[in-house]
Amino acid sequence: MKKWILALALSALIFPQAVKCEEPLSRGLFITVIEEPLVLSSREEINKLIDFSGKTGVSMLFVQVYRENQSWFPSEIADSTPYQACRESVSEDPLALLIKLAHANGIQVHAWFNTLSLGINKDSVFLKKYGTGILTRNLKEKNNIEDYKVDSQYFLEPGDLRVREELRGIVGELLRAYPELDGIQFDYIRYPDRNPAYGYTEMNTRRFKQASGLKTIEEGSRIWKDWKRAQVTEALECLVKEARSLRPDMQVSATGCMPYTRAYHEAFQDWPSWLESKLVDFVTIMDYSPDPAEFNNWVGDIKGRVKDFKKINIAIGAYKLVNSPAIFKQELSFGESSGAGACIISYYSSLLKNTELAGRLLR
Repeated sequence: MKKWILALALSALIFPQAVKCEEPLSRGLFITVIEEPLVLSSREEINKLIDFSGKTGVSMLFVQVYRENQSWFPSEIADSTPYQACRESVSEDPLALLIKLAHANGIQVHAWFNTLSLGINKDSVFLKKYGTGILTRNLKEKNNIEDYKVDSQYFLEPGDLRVREELRGIVGELLRAYPELDGIQFDYIRYPDRNPAYGYTEMNTRRFKQASGLKTIEEGSRIWKDWKRAQVTEALECLVKEARSLRPDMQVSATGCMPYTRAYHEAFQDWPSWLESKLVDFVTIMDYSPDPAEFNNWVGDIKGRVKDFKKINIAIGAYKLVNSPAIFKQELSFGESSGAGACIISYYSSLLKNTELAGRLLR
């Protein structure tokens, strides 16, 4: 017996058990449709994206499929001209092809959906149908459509029930067309966050007065601010309900503004409550500070606001760091050691502008 125990001990010294390594943090990419390379316009670029993802350990692609009321998928509600052009160029449905190739390589595909921003599309289907009444507005006089721009873009009013219904219909079109999608991420689900005196549309103010019993609106009123925050959440709820009714197995997520004080008080976006109520499966926070100290502080602040940090994805603004690869590496390293669910790079196109930046992703 003693000899057997001694032999066992010696074997343990000679052949030690393998040290269990933690799985590396998931990585993702935002794929934009407005910057080169235009991935959905080219079979070759789709293949390059899949190859790049494999080499850099990317397991999630957030592919922009809806922006400025235009769609990169078949739609009878939105303007599907971009989809039709891409399909003709690729000779088949480009998003379906991307999903097929990504899945063959173990990569998830999430639809990136720009919800309440019309960008600069003043000729959008929505505006032609409803006019400027669906655009959120402040109390300044409006003489022409340009007066509605905020941060150089037009924003839909989240408290407008017509807006919610139209967007709900578009989400339904998308998910019916691509049952293989792994998820959908709702971006721009917020009010404009610069000079945040918005929400003064006819429908939104009428609904507020009916719900609150107030005859006037005071901009600094907590009741009014809470109402606007509720409109953003209710708009998201409408879209999430549609998504889950069609694809209960799919991941549903949203993007969150940073820092949190900006999200809550200026964009009227209470994204921690979306996690708490399980409205969404995860939130991608836009930690786009080019200052590593500020970047780290924002991450630390979030940890104190959510119960499960694994339900947070940290988006890193590579587009701001194209000429600062060392800072990009520093923020990526911090993000990947933070305990978050994943790090998402904004954007794929930004990485290709500087090979040194892309090289920081190689494991």
